[in-house]
Amino acid sequence: MPFRYRLQKVLDFRIRKKEEQLQEVIKAKNEVDRIQRLIDLNNQEISGVIQTMRTTTDFRMMDAYDKYLKHLYEKGEQLEQQKQEAIRLLEIEKEKLVECEKEVKVLEKHKEKMLDAYKEEQKQIENKVLSEVAVQKYYQRSKEKKEEEGEV
Repeated sequence: MPFRYRLQKVLDFRIRKKEEQLQEVIKAKNEVDRIQRLIDLNNQEISGVIQTMRTTTDFRMMDAYDKYLKHLYEKGEQLEQQKQEAIRLLEIEKEKLVECEKEVKVLEKHKEKMLDAYKEEQKQIENKVLSEVAVQKYYQRSKEKKEEEGEV
């Protein structure tokens, strides 16, 4: 009879759960990267507006530039807050992933121990069978010897 792990369904479920959690971590990481790209674009736009302000000699536009820069800085602060929140969520998802990995490792170790115990049990059964065969052969030979000695 081949080895059959009695908790295989639980192990498979935990492996699927770990893979799903890994996908959640990837999604959270992608969200952090997306927000970082938005921050970079906002910073580039700020640099462009500042450069345009310096090259433009029309002083009537300075008030509009200042308002627009203020808006971009506020947008940058909001994006930084969103990034911090996304990083926090990413850390939470990573912690969940570590927990899932621990659960899988526990069951995998248990499965290995059960497999080792199964192999040891099979080895003992095989040794017992071989021992019984050897005893039967010895008994048969001794019986044959006695019969031969009795005939002679």
